[in-house]
Formats: sequence, structure tokens, C-alpha cells
Amino acid sequence: MDFGIHELKVKPLSISLLKLTTLILLLIIVTLFQFSNASIHTYDRQSFNEVGNALLLSGGSEGIRASRASLTSSSSKHIVLHSLHDGISFIRFENITFWRSKEAAERQSGSGLVQIVIFEAADRDDIGGSAYGGQRSICCTPDLAKIEGCKEGEVIKIKSSTDSNWPVVLNVKFKGRSLRTRMRRQEVYVTKTGMYNLFFISCDPKLKGLVLNGRTVWKNPDGYLPGRMGPSMNFYVFMSLAYLLLSSIWCFQYWRFWNEVLQLQHCITTVVALGLLEMAFWYLEYANFNSTGIRPVVLTTWVVTLGAARRALSRLLILSISMGYGVVRPTLGGLTSKVLVIGATYFVATELLDITEYVGTVNDISGRARLLLVLPDSFLDAFLILWIFTSLSKTLEQLQVKRSSAKLDIYRKFSNALAVSVIASVTWIVYELYFKATDPFNERWQSAWIITAFWDILAFAVLCIICYLWAPSQSSQRYAYSSNGGGEEFNDEEVQSLTRPKSAGDVSLVEQGKVTRDGGNGDVYDSEDDDIQPGKGE
Repeated sequence: MDFGIHELKVKPLSISLLKLTTLILLLIIVTLFQFSNASIHTYDRQSFNEVGNALLLSGGSEGIRASRASLTSSSSKHIVLHSLHDGISFIRFENITFWRSKEAAERQSGSGLVQIVIFEAADRDDIGGSAYGGQRSICCTPDLAKIEGCKEGEVIKIKSSTDSNWPVVLNVKFKGRSLRTRMRRQEVYVTKTGMYNLFFISCDPKLKGLVLNGRTVWKNPDGYLPGRMGPSMNFYVFMSLAYLLLSSIWCFQYWRFWNEVLQLQHCITTVVALGLLEMAFWYLEYANFNSTGIRPVVLTTWVVTLGAARRALSRLLILSISMGYGVVRPTLGGLTSKVLVIGATYFVATELLDITEYVGTVNDISGRARLLLVLPDSFLDAFLILWIFTSLSKTLEQLQVKRSSAKLDIYRKFSNALAVSVIASVTWIVYELYFKATDPFNERWQSAWIITAFWDILAFAVLCIICYLWAPSQSSQRYAYSSNGGGEEFNDEEVQSLTRPKSAGDVSLVEQGKVTRDGGNGDVYDSEDDDIQPGKGE
């Protein structure tokens, strides 16, 4: 079974890819003018949890930039219609309804109180207090009431030194013995850039079993995409254009020298096309998120699948090149099934990780869930890197023994590029760990997009190097595997050394690729280099 596309028609493929790049560019241009509305956090019968002396439910956490437009006193009292670029940042409460149990309603001697608290991460110490140096409490106790001057049975709030309106605490009360109470629709405007946290809190122990329905809408000055994701949308525009430029150059060369195209170059074309599609659809997905406030399962799953396929095929492409596919061996032989299995496994692991992280979610997933999914993906990456460099070493050794100087030069450049990319990856992983360890409250959210963007940039750089080294040209066939010049045979497990001495009567691998000249005086040359280096042996 060959690892390649043998029946592919070269010229029609190049034309189709050109049409595809044109279509993607048009989609990007069209969608630039079609965005509006909200980032939405929905609460569907969510229960409060006991945290210390409080009943608490997290309502979301997002980076929000300060409003650019001036806010009038009346704007905070009335709901107004907002446009995408009106420069206003806010958190809007819609259909927020609290439900309590019948038992709680019967035990309630007065009106049960629920409080909505909004605070910026930098002001997190302004919520809660500690009596006599003891455990920190969210709700005011009799002892804390004497020390902090707070009101017993309510959330402890210390006014910010820079803004007396923050943190924001909104009160909602149950009336009499009613089972539910609804918060009026209102907006809280943001005047300071920061990572904002929203919590629903009750300090009344009689409200145990409290349930919440409704939703909140979060808006930034220039759109409804969460603040930490905003820069990523612009990044995918530039990456789409970069892939568009690469695919255009590649397709031009592909069409120009289509008679010389190798099977390996068909594989490269597939990876380039997937990269273009992935970047363009990530942009469209973010734009749709910016428009609707939710991440549609179908669209996001499609984008995630494209990304997983592109990463899996990219690694298989690098592995196949490292094994000498199309250059020193016509097929991968018995290794084809193993390569396909590791590729499929990597695809599944990446797909599961990305679906859990991106599909249908606004907040980051929990650390434990992400860790469980990151480990298999990281292990497979490490395994592939080891396999790639082991195969690359054997291919370089084979080319060196055969004295195929032109092919050897290409593979040395390729190995150097891979070595640099691995060093850059390890360095970036260390930096990423440091970044996350020193920012537990996501206060550096405005630069967090760079963490994920680096991997897309690195993948694009490696792909550009591959396209440069194996670009279609009039001499492409001279760098391909030639049965006349080698007839190399690799065993399925690649466990025998390429230069290990053979037993008597065996024909060595080196001897198979060489012919005797000058009347059998022992001088030999590689027939592949006879084409690549015309001056040799003439």
C-alpha cells in the first residue's frame, strides 16, 4: 500500500485549489461586513454550591475592555439598542430567575436575599473579610460586622480606591413565601479594562437548594467576542492571507511544472489546502461567535476537525519525508499501516482535546479535564518526534553512503529546520508553563492569544520550508526515487543498519546503487548523481 495519491490528476487539482483559494478570499471579504450582537452565558436550572459560609454560583469570567463612548446617567437606567462598534462595554442580565424549594419558602420568616457580585480580578481582595485573622469569609458574620462595618447576612464588599462604583453588588429578594423571584432586565457598564468575574451569592442558609435560570450578555467596545479572543480573530485574518499567498505560489509552480510533479508533492498540496481552509474557517467561526454570542456545534466541530486533520497529516508528511518517501524509497512498504495507525490515533486525540476546549463553550475548561486530554496528545507528539528524527538519521546515512549530494543537501537543510522547530517548541512550552503559573487569575488575558498563535505560526513556517525544498520545478524528477539508480529495499521494521556488513554471497545495499567504471578498477559513482551533477563521471 503506497502512502500517496497515485491516481490524482495534477492539472485539475491545481485548478481546483486555485478556485478554492478564490472562494475562501471572497468568504472572508463578505463576512467582514456582517457582524452584530452578543457573547452569552446561559444558566439552565443551575444549582448553587456551598462555599464557606455562602451559597455561590459562578456566572462567568471574561476580559472586557473599557467603554470608549461617554456614558450618560440615564443610560444605566434604561436598556438601549447597541450596535457592534458603538464603543460601549457592558454586562446585561436577561430573564434572570431564582427558584427556591417549597421547604425553604415555608421556613423563610422574611424575604430571602440573593446578591449578584461583579468585580475585576485586580479587586478580588475587596470581596470578603476575615475575623481576627481567621478563615476568609464571603458573607458578613456578627464578628465581621463589628470589625469590617458590613451588614450581617450580606456579601462583604470593600469599595475600590479608584472607582467607588466597584465592585458592583445587585440585590434580588424573594417576596413572602413565593417560590421564585425574577431580576429586572438591566445593564452594568464597564469603565475600566480588566478580567471581570460574575458571581451569584446568597448568605441565607435557608435558601439551600437555590436554582438559577436565565442568561447574561457580555459586550466589548468593538464587538461581542470575549476580550481574550478578540485579537485571535484578527490573527486568523493574517494567517488566512499568508496561507492564501503560499497556496497561490505553490499552485502556480504546480501548474507550471505539472508534468514533473511527484507523489510527495501531492501530499504537500493537501496539507497546504487544509491549512488554508482551517485558518479561513477559524476566522469565520470567531466572526460568527462575535455575531451570535454562542459557538454553533456544527460550525465549531467542522473547524476543529479541519484543524485536527491538518495537524495529523502535517506530522505524517514530515514523518514520510524523514523516511525518504519518494526520494530514496518509492513507498513506505510494510510501514504504511503503522504510519496510518499513528496518524489516525493522533487525529482522534487532537479532535477530542479541541472539541472539549472549543465546542459550545465560552469559559476555559477545567484544568483537570484539559490535563487528561492533553497528556495523550503530548505523548503522541513526543513519540512522533522520536520516530521522525530516528528515520531522518537513517535516511541521511543512506544518502551519505550513496554519495547523493543533491538529495543529501536538501535533507540536511530539512533536518536543520526540524531541529530549530523542536528547540523553539520546547522553549515555548517552558514559557507557556511560566506564563500560566504566574497568572492564576488570567489578568494578562490581553496577551494570552499569543500562546496558541505561536503554534500556528510555527506550523506555517515549517510548511513553508517544506514547500521551498520540495517545490515543483523542471528538475523535480531528478530528486525522486529512481529504480535504476538504487533499487533500495528497506525491511518493514527498519531495524537493520544501512551500512552493516553483509555475509558472503550477499549484495550490499551500497553495491546495488553503484557501478564499476574504468575497466573495473574499483572506482564507483552513484547513477543518481549522474543526472543531478552532469560534470561527474563524464
